[in-house]
Amino acid sequence: MATAKDLVDLQDTLYNSKNPTRRWLHCSRRDWIVDAIQRYTNNQRTMAAEVGPGSGIYLPVLASLYQQVQAVDIEEAYLDNARERMVDLPNLMLKTDDITHSLLPDLSFDFILCTEVIEHIKDSPNALKHMWRLLKPGGTLLLSTPQKFSPLELSAKIAFLPGIIQVVRYIYQEPVLETGHINLVTETEVRRQLANAGFKIIENHKTGLYLPLIAELMGQSGLHLQQSLERMLRGGFMDWLLWTQYYVCQKPLDGQLK
Repeated sequence: MATAKDLVDLQDTLYNSKNPTRRWLHCSRRDWIVDAIQRYTNNQRTMAAEVGPGSGIYLPVLASLYQQVQAVDIEEAYLDNARERMVDLPNLMLKTDDITHSLLPDLSFDFILCTEVIEHIKDSPNALKHMWRLLKPGGTLLLSTPQKFSPLELSAKIAFLPGIIQVVRYIYQEPVLETGHINLVTETEVRRQLANAGFKIIENHKTGLYLPLIAELMGQSGLHLQQSLERMLRGGFMDWLLWTQYYVCQKPLDGQLK
């Protein structure tokens, strides 16, 4: 079973993958999120949080925009990684916390980032309710999670079958680990959970088309094909094929506590 360190190392690999499609899928997601963080940072720049910081790629961005940043995770190993890598961020605080039963104070944050986390949490509705509780009225949640029926997620279920994973790792020639996704959700379900938690969606977006074999065997030309098809699918009735769904949400100004 993969350790937290294995997963952190994997995330570093993905942004520099030798496979053009693999690299694009992760870098395009990173770039959209960084841009959204910057666009939705308003005059209230006191406190931000990241729930599940992973390799910590967004922490320097948040730390450059907010007076204080709190990174929370249920896994201490991820926080240890951030302590080692982010020693030059004096306004970064790290805390072990289970977002489904968070002990952090009410109305603490102006901005919460939660990217590629809820698919690892069985009780995502409760996690979102706690994030709503932690946000100040008018605060922003930036959320991303894979789409349940995207080709990449469906292919991942097949890729780790005995005999197949060895072939996949031979093709990529770099770490390929199980996703650990236990709570994949459709757009309809994400919207329902956000609404039930009290959030108002102010922007949503989707990126990342993965086509099996084309991604692995066609290199740069395969990437160009997938990018072209992604642009055609985005915003249409088949955009459920795209890998990642993003939501920028706001807690209403009159939203104190439920």
